[in-house]
Amino acid sequence: MSEKRPAADEPGDGQLVVKRQNVGTSRALATRPGGSGSGALIQVAPRTSNLKAPLMELSGHAGEIFAAKFDRTGEFIASGSMDRTILLWKTYGDCENYGVLTGHRGAILDLQWSRDSDIVFSASADTHLASWDLTSGQRIRRYVGHEEIVNALDISKRGEEILISGSDDGTIGIWDPRTKHAADYIETQFPITAVAIAEAGHEIYTGGIDNDIKVWDIRKKALVHSMIGHGDTVTSLRVSPDGQQLLSYAMDSTARTWDIRPFAPAERHIRTFDGAPLGLEKNLIRGSWDSDGKKIATGAGDGTVVVWDSGSGKLLYKLPGHKGTVNCAEFAPGGAPILLSASSDKTMLLGELK
Repeated sequence: MSEKRPAADEPGDGQLVVKRQNVGTSRALATRPGGSGSGALIQVAPRTSNLKAPLMELSGHAGEIFAAKFDRTGEFIASGSMDRTILLWKTYGDCENYGVLTGHRGAILDLQWSRDSDIVFSASADTHLASWDLTSGQRIRRYVGHEEIVNALDISKRGEEILISGSDDGTIGIWDPRTKHAADYIETQFPITAVAIAEAGHEIYTGGIDNDIKVWDIRKKALVHSMIGHGDTVTSLRVSPDGQQLLSYAMDSTARTWDIRPFAPAERHIRTFDGAPLGLEKNLIRGSWDSDGKKIATGAGDGTVVVWDSGSGKLLYKLPGHKGTVNCAEFAPGGAPILLSASSDKTMLLGELK
């Protein structure tokens, strides 16, 4: 597990988490803006979650929000922005903003929680990763070694805790969270824009500007095989809850699922999902699985969150509400019918699904 102490080689950083209320605000919305439901007769649908309202808007960032993640309990949210801050939120009640993490010198592009919810890890355009102790309110350490923007980050699900990072410098970083320098690197030929680590922790999945998804043996640092099909840069990779499928989204405006079982057929592509346009900004839009692996969701450049049935490919929801690109869409863990979206419009929405 991660060590929780500030790095001795970074004097002067001091207390980096400012715990205070009302840095950001939240408000309940009657329905998703732009959605249906207007008229004289208003029918109140049965509630399906413990959110204070069917739709909660969280605001407080001063720039585009590129990353937002629930912790494993679903009780807390961390969000990262162009404004170089990470904000901490409570999912329920008034969605209180209870903490601010500052110290990065560039936009926050990806986030991960530790398994015990005591630490948040961040990847930034300042070429560094960082870990933040949410109990003591200090940055534990900054991870140095990448030479360009760090686009993506993932954390092992079991066994020894390791971090995987992908950078514009074309390398995949493999990190022990207790050490500021990488344990190892895998060098590739192209900038890495998406990473994921297999459930068992032995393989790494990467996506980049060459459009292909590559599978790497983490111990041998060797390419195992590639999964080909996307027509543009891969921006998101997520392993399914059962560890058997991989979800990808790319700048070709499609999401795809892939069979990543050890003895899967040579043709690993399962299904292609349409309906989530990338948009003109060409951001690194991220997607996710729900807790039972039956639904997938991605953000979209038209300000919507798109949800599909992962088995049939059926489009289930196209949820409006944002005024800018939705850069990430996250299902709440534990089966709660809640979807979190974070946008270039500087806001997040927490909405319950029917």
